Amino acid sequence: MEKERLKQLLIKHEGLKLKPYIDIVGKLTIGVGRNLDDRGISKDEALYMLENDIQIVEKEAREIFENFDELDDVRQEVIINMLFNLGKTRFLTFKKFIKAVKERNFEKAADEMLDSKWARQVGKRAQELSYAMRYGKYETDI
Repeated sequence: MEKERLKQLLIKHEGLKLKPYIDIVGKLTIGVGRNLDDRGISKDEALYMLENDIQIVEKEAREIFENFDELDDVRQEVIINMLFNLGKTRFLTFKKFIKAVKERNFEKAADEMLDSKWARQVGKRAQELSYAMRYGKYETDI
């Protein structure tokens, strides 16, 4: 069997959609006919997508913070975690937080994290991340 030819034929017949859509029988679908309702994705596929998403968000972090690489690993992780959760557009509304990080005022940055609708929405996540931003370490090992 010629797998490359088969792939091209399936793409021709199924289409290639990079965003989820509802197929003709009402199933949530993505890619080349991947039925997310019935098949979902594998753990390996989820981790592959996570790795790709982390790379995208890390690039966005470097665009926002010219001093990103000068930050310690924990604070870089906090920023990436927030960006991942919020998306770049919503993250950019955290103007006082961004300014505080750029000034390396991590106490202020942590306070700004907690003084937000986001913190009220995500609860414990915001508490954990603000602690890590404030002290440059996690309260407990992950």
